[in-house]
Order: sequence, then structure tokens, then C-alpha cells
Amino acid sequence: MPVAALRPDPLAAPTTRLRRAPAQMTATPEAVRTDRALEDGALMARVKEGDEQAFADLVNRYKDLLVNYLTRMTRSRERAEDLAQEAFVRVYRSADRYRERGQFQAFLFRIATNQLRSEERRAARWRGLLPSLVAEQRLRPPAPSPQGAALCDEAVDAVTTAIGRLPLHYRAPVVLREIEGWPYARIAEALGCREGTVKSRVHRAKDLLREDLHDYWNGGSK
Repeated sequence: MPVAALRPDPLAAPTTRLRRAPAQMTATPEAVRTDRALEDGALMARVKEGDEQAFADLVNRYKDLLVNYLTRMTRSRERAEDLAQEAFVRVYRSADRYRERGQFQAFLFRIATNQLRSEERRAARWRGLLPSLVAEQRLRPPAPSPQGAALCDEAVDAVTTAIGRLPLHYRAPVVLREIEGWPYARIAEALGCREGTVKSRVHRAKDLLREDLHDYWNGGSK
């Protein structure tokens, strides 16, 4: 038998490889993302209909990714878990308004990021409010350390309690202005009064808070 007869036909080799290719093919990353996006859309459609198992499936699919992302953002696993839980709650509550574009993960992460952004803005406003409530500006922002953060948290708790003791007509404007960051015009519209009245009440609220917190700032307790 000629030696050439024992060799595979070089012209047949490509055909053989082409026949085997479908069994060896693996899904591309893009195909995987597309499949997952379709699954997410189907799950959200069921969530809109009140299917709690579908929502649980979405939570299980993305909770670790979201918590890891938020942990890197906040450097606190506990805080990340709280933010992730709130993000999922908001997704559930807004399911009726969700429009399928194959972007559920981006939708979820955007909600969580916006929460974090709002929380940090609110924290910054608290840090700005605290010194303004201390007579002669004796309180200074705590150093960036665990001890400093604990002192700041304790002071925020004290101020929060004191705000809760304010009459409502002082409490509402000072919270909306100093904590929520609303402009005076928007507060006036919401409360049905003039801007000048809002400014006056915010000023008076701060005076009342300074009086209420005097003993706390000076080493006593309320």
C-alpha cells in the first residue's frame, strides 16, 4: 500500500474540523451577558406581577457582586450590606416603573451608587451642622480615625435627639435645610410660608438646639 494512502487527505481535514467545531464551541462573554440580560428581564417581568421567588432569584444572583462593589466604595462590609439591602428594596418598590433594556445590573448598581452619594452628601451636611451648634465654635471636626468617627457618630445622635425635641414648625425647616439640603424657596413652597419665615425659623431652631445641647457640649448629658 502506498505510504500516501495512510495519510489523511489534506483537503478533507478542514471539513473534519468544521464538523467537530460545534461540539467544541463555548459561549462568548457577550453571549453570556446577553443570555443573563434576557433572564433578568424575564425575572423582572415576574416581579412586576408580584412573584416574590423571581425577586429572590435576582437578589441571589447579584447580592454578592453588589455587596463587594459597595464594600470597596465604603470600606465597610456592614455598611455595604445595609446599602445593598436598601437598593434591592428600592428595586422591588419601583418594579412597576422598570423598563426592560437588558440593563438590570446597571439599573441596580445605579440605584445603589445614588444611595451612597445621597448618604455621603447628608453626612457632609451633618459635619457642617455640628460645629455651628457649638458655642464659640469649640467643637472641631474629629480626626479621620475610628475614635474620631465614633465621637462624630455620638454627636450626631445627640443632635438628632435634640432636633426631635424641637417644635414641628422649627424642626421641619431646619431638617430640610441643614440635613436634606433643600433651598429656602423649595422649603417655603413645601411648608406654605415665605422664604423669610423659613430663614428665621432655621436660625431660631439652631439657637434652640445650642441651648438644648449646652450641657452635652460641656461634658454633661441630656
